[in-house]
Order: sequence, then structure tokens, then C-alpha cells
Amino acid sequence: MSGIISLTSRRLPRSVLKLGIRSLDSEVKTFSGVSRQFSKCVTSTSSTFHQELLMKSSTNQGRISQWNDVRDIYTSSVVFQSESVKVPPFADSVSEGDVKFTVKVGDFVKADEVVMEIETDKTTVGVPAPFGGVIEKILVSDGDTVKAGQELFILKKAEGGAAAAPAAKPAAAPTPPPAAAKPAAAAPPPPRPAAAAPPPPPPAAAAPPPPPARPAAPAAQIPVAAIRHAQGIESANVKVPPADYSREITGTRTEQRVKMSRMRQKISSRLKDAQNVNAMLTTFNEIDMSGAMEFRKANLDAFVKKYGIKFGFMSIFTKASAYALQDQPVVNAVIEGNEIVYRDYVDISVAVATPKGLVVPVMRNVEGMNYADIEINLAALGEKAKRGAIAVEDMDGGTFTISNGGVFGSLMGTPIINPPQSAILGMHGIFERPVAIKGQVVVRPMMYVALTYDHRLIDGREAVMFLRKVKAAVEDPRIILAGL
Repeated sequence: MSGIISLTSRRLPRSVLKLGIRSLDSEVKTFSGVSRQFSKCVTSTSSTFHQELLMKSSTNQGRISQWNDVRDIYTSSVVFQSESVKVPPFADSVSEGDVKFTVKVGDFVKADEVVMEIETDKTTVGVPAPFGGVIEKILVSDGDTVKAGQELFILKKAEGGAAAAPAAKPAAAPTPPPAAAKPAAAAPPPPRPAAAAPPPPPPAAAAPPPPPARPAAPAAQIPVAAIRHAQGIESANVKVPPADYSREITGTRTEQRVKMSRMRQKISSRLKDAQNVNAMLTTFNEIDMSGAMEFRKANLDAFVKKYGIKFGFMSIFTKASAYALQDQPVVNAVIEGNEIVYRDYVDISVAVATPKGLVVPVMRNVEGMNYADIEINLAALGEKAKRGAIAVEDMDGGTFTISNGGVFGSLMGTPIINPPQSAILGMHGIFERPVAIKGQVVVRPMMYVALTYDHRLIDGREAVMFLRKVKAAVEDPRIILAGL
């Protein structure tokens, strides 16, 4: 019957509406007869309705009173349903993750809005809503470990959200004026004429003066301990434990234990494995950044105008590293079991610090890139890191890593190898220092660089030659074009 109603006119007289409602309550055996009556009534009523509408369109008087028995019927095609949302599939190297809630039961979510986050060993995977609706039930607890395909929550399809539900309710009728039935709340009778005023009372006797105040006890009679205690109470500051112990210390001498994230656990495990497996050794050098700074300054405006991004030092070091790796292929290799794997490509991982930990997205085939290509790739990876959208695929692979501690003002450090690679280049801050050039002491912007390498595979000669090649390519980028 609801289908018949939806197929007929949107505006039906009240009598037709009542007939349709009665038919819904009748038994199944009388359904066909009532349907035929309803169809005839709808047909006759529709034609009569249109004829009367044409006749009354020319008359402007009494329109509302003559048509006050007509009501609107609006049908909706929305079918409310619930759907169980499951954990999306992980990458091949990830099998499980920890759940982190971003909503609660009863919240309305839009289509494709992230409802939960699943933190894996390498990245955070968002669980979007397949359609707009209300969270009906959550099937897991915050912090639980889940696997691919496991049910997470039940989403009930809805329009407008939970916030729109109260708006759908009819507006409350205005409260009637108080005591409308009582005429003017029975105005009080006029006051009676005042009686003769009584004679004024005799003046009261003067109040006795207050007793003299007792003299305060001399300070010598108050214990010193009591004075200090009172002073301590007045000057005491109540300290409240911080809301986030990882961001501030207020001095309350309290402690907070939090579960280590899966990403932090994986990072710590990999770094410790790198120390246990590799025979790590670090060699240092220093780079005069004058040439690179002049080269960058001379081409910065044209670079920004053409590509819309800034020209930084990271692209200069990345290209110099790729050039040096082509000169020393053993630094680009890795040990696997009893074999050495040489790679005929240069995929450079760039260490990026995020609030959730250190991630190392990969730029692939850097040997064929120029400065602009590298800057565009770095800008895209940086934007994804800010949004927390770095995927596992973005971090897979990599033959060499660059870590730039100079953005935090680091003077010098020894980076740790990112397994399964064999070497890592550490950049540091640029500081002016006096240096000797051709017998003269001059002040130049200098940067210390460090190369940590696996001494099982890379000898000291190859490591030093690699770092010298990076130094030469940064100080004078023209040698890359010259192939020197």
C-alpha cells in the first residue's frame, strides 16, 4: 500500500489518506478489495481535484477556507539500514594493528569520514564510513589489536545526522499566557481608609557604648611555628598534574604510564636490530656551503616562479648522494645471508619526524632526477606526512637514507643505519666558522656531515671516497654536469 501511495499524487484529500491508513490496518484477505476502492477513489479524486483547482484559481476570496481540508503527503526513498564495517585490508608486510577511536556511539559521520584509526607497525590506517549515518554500536575497545576483516562497528544509515534529529521534531507550541482564564487575576480590592495614626512612641534611650576591645596578644606570645605555618598556607600554590605528561612537567611528582604505540615499538626494535646486526662505523667531513648558498640564491626566484615551490638544500644533497652512489655502488648494496645484493637503481629514503614517530618515505629512481624533480617529490611526501597519510607503500624499499638533523640545529651526530640498508648520510646545521683557505683565515658557512656504514660490506676507503664525492658535488654542483 505504501507503494501505491508513493505513486499517486503528492497532494491528496484527507479522506483518501484515511482510507489508505485503514487499508494498512486491515487483514490480508481484504487487501485486494480495499486496493480497488482506493484506486477508484484516487482516480476520481484526482480529476475532481484538478477541475476544482482550475475553477477556484480565478477567485482570490475564501481560498484558504475552502481548501483547508487538503494536506500534503511527502514520501521518502531512504531505507534505513545498518551495516557492519570491517577492518580494511593491510599491506603484505602488516598483519595487525591497534584501534584508536575518534568517535563514540550516537555520533553522526559523513560518507568517507574517518571513524577509527588503526595504528600498525609502519603507518596509521584510517577506517572511513561507507555512507553517512549514525554509529549504532562499537564492537571493539579502544587500544584493542585487530586483524584484517574483523568487524569494528555498526553504522546505521541516516540523513542529516544526529544533530538533525531534534530539528525534525515539530516546534514546541508557544506557552499560553499565564492565568488567561482568570480575568486579570482578580484585581485586589481597594485599600480601606487608613485609621487614625497612633501617637508616636517616646524616643528610645541612648544605646550603651560597646565594651572596649581586648588588646591583641603581643607577637612574642604567638609561637613561631604557627606563624610560619600560616605564612606557608597563604603562599602555597596548588599544583595540578598535567593533562599530557609528554608535553609538560608541572612538578607534582606524579607519574603516568601509557602504552607504547606499535610504530614506536617497531622503530625501537629496528634500531636495536641495526646495532646488533651491523658493524657500524661513522666517518665525518665538513662542507663549505658558500657555493650552494650562492647557487640557491641566484636561482630561487626563477625556481619558485616556475614550479611554485622553494628551492632548498635537501635537493642538492639528495642529488649529490645519488651521484656519489653511482660512483661507489658498494654503498648502495646490502648483505643478505651469504650474498651481496647490488642494486642498479637508487631509491633514497628521507627521514621525516612526525608526532607519531620517525618515518622514512622513499623517493625512487633518484639517479634520473634533477633538482626540480626531487623538490616536487619532497614537497608531496612532506604534505602527506603532515596529514598522517604516509602509506606502507611509500616506505617500502630504499637503498640509502638521508637524515637532516640540521633543521633542529644539530651541530654533529652519528646516525644509525636504516635496515636493510648499508649506509646513511647525516646532515647537520650550517654555522659560520673560521677556516683556512689558501693560507688565509676566513669565515665561511660550514656544515658537518657524517656517513655511518656497515663495515662488514663497506671498507673505509669506499666510505671516505663516497663522502668526498658528496662534498664536491654540494660545494660545486657543476661537477655533476661535467661528470667529474
